[in-house]
Amino acid sequence: MLFESSRVRLRKMTIEDTALYHKWRNDMDVMYSTNPSLDVYPLEATREFVEQVILGSHTSKSYIMVEKSNETSIGVVALINIDDKNRNAECIIDIGEKEYWREGYGSEGLKLLLDYAFYEMNLHRVSLQVFSFNNRAIRLYKKIGFHEEGNSRESLFREGKWHDIIHMGLLQNEYFKKQGNSH
Repeated sequence: MLFESSRVRLRKMTIEDTALYHKWRNDMDVMYSTNPSLDVYPLEATREFVEQVILGSHTSKSYIMVEKSNETSIGVVALINIDDKNRNAECIIDIGEKEYWREGYGSEGLKLLLDYAFYEMNLHRVSLQVFSFNNRAIRLYKKIGFHEEGNSRESLFREGKWHDIIHMGLLQNEYFKKQGNSH
């Protein structure tokens, strides 16, 4: 099944997910390695963001990752800035529930999203941005097949130091080759 792996199921994000997303979005541990601004948001701002940016946009598709054995919502994966003409999109992944960190759920959720992007949507390219200090994520993305395409030097300030934001990309044919599927 398209949106399911052994442990994870993806379901479309809805307005009912606002409170949960708000909890993750305001958790500094969760946002430390994914959100450049580290702002704390009021619930109203999160609701507006979910309505307009996540649900109201024709250029994004967002899914809640559900751990199947206990039906717990553990994170979010999304394709944003979807460009139909050039068959490109950017992907985002956040595991909001910290007890699910370092357990391989991110990898499973991302692979489900990429399967959808490349097999169903027939995208040519998926890109992402990752903070240079997030070595675990960088290793995961490279293992899946992403290539470093450049970086925005010292564009992120964390704990008194400057860090780069690394830009990575994956092409459809590279993904198929990595999956052992010659399309």
